[in-house]
Amino acid sequence: MYWTLHTHGGPRRVNHAAARVGDKIYSFGGYSSLEEYRLLEPISVHVLDTAIYKWAPVDYGNLKEAPFQRYGHTCVAYGDKIYLWGGRNYNVPCDIVYCFDTEELKWSTPLVTGRIPNGKDGHSACIVNNKMYIFGGFDYITDEYTNNLHYLNLHTMEWCYVCAKGSPPVGRDFHTALAYGDRMYIFGGRSELSRPHSNDQEYYCDLVYYFDTLTETWVKVKARGVKPDGRRSHSSWIHNDFMYIFGGYNDRKKTHYNDIHRYSLLSNHWEFINVYGTPPCKRRRQVCILHKDKYSDKVYLFGGTSPTDHVPVETKDDESEDEERVLDKDDLHLLEYLPSLKVLCIMYINKNKMNTTDLPKDLLVDIQIMTQPNKISSPIEGLTNL
Repeated sequence: MYWTLHTHGGPRRVNHAAARVGDKIYSFGGYSSLEEYRLLEPISVHVLDTAIYKWAPVDYGNLKEAPFQRYGHTCVAYGDKIYLWGGRNYNVPCDIVYCFDTEELKWSTPLVTGRIPNGKDGHSACIVNNKMYIFGGFDYITDEYTNNLHYLNLHTMEWCYVCAKGSPPVGRDFHTALAYGDRMYIFGGRSELSRPHSNDQEYYCDLVYYFDTLTETWVKVKARGVKPDGRRSHSSWIHNDFMYIFGGYNDRKKTHYNDIHRYSLLSNHWEFINVYGTPPCKRRRQVCILHKDKYSDKVYLFGGTSPTDHVPVETKDDESEDEERVLDKDDLHLLEYLPSLKVLCIMYINKNKMNTTDLPKDLLVDIQIMTQPNKISSPIEGLTNL
């Protein structure tokens, strides 16, 4: 595995949500401490063309039907449509299901029935068969971290509360959930085990749980190996029967991460992965999207926020426990499982700042594609290389 590409100038976003449809990745909402949002303005949408690694804003027409700008929400792709749920702005959590049609570039609000979950943020969402499962998150009506499980049947658009068997994970937010066969795997997140007696003792779970959708039963996995620290606001994906974990944050340890661990879904074993190339800086609240194309299996990483001593203006994170200064990121990183010889050559040329005058034109085009910055976000003076 290699970190092969790093460019700047994409959407500067934190706690955004994204999904892939075909060769395009759509990113929805999020916030930046360097921007000022009007509370109920329509959500921002950007699309990444994975053929040229370039972002563009999506100019959808029906603004009145669009969700309001938000963070801490989730979205999942189902066919050529993307379903967005939950999240909040500074004042308002949301429980409405929104559907974005990637062919028509239009929003709609499907009519739903059943037991609708309370609006919350920091929950997780994934699709198992034709159902979008929503787990956990912070519920602003009950003022607690939840471990409730609901699903939305995407054929009937009916919500259902799941009366699960077994021992579920404790209530949490900003964990990850991934679909694998008929199971949903949960890792990480932030909890407060002592509620309601105290609300200042955070717990960061390092255990793996899965929910069997056939038997509707929770199972706590007895994993072996070198497991990652418990954390929140990390990213995860599944590739070839392994669950990968990148980045995140543990407030008890005051630590940001940029490590990669993987968990074998077949043998219940964790291991640390040593990746070649220059890794992203330590961060949390980024997005990672796996894309398998005909050339190489790739993970696209973008956005998030990182600790820094060089913020030129006062930025305020939305969570009071974080005392260190952080910088919201506008960069794009590419992690390739098996990069081509051409990509490895381009990496070598760029790293050693070699003269490219006599190179073939097609190779020069590829170098430009891999190095040219995006133009969505303006650079912060003096910080373009962070």
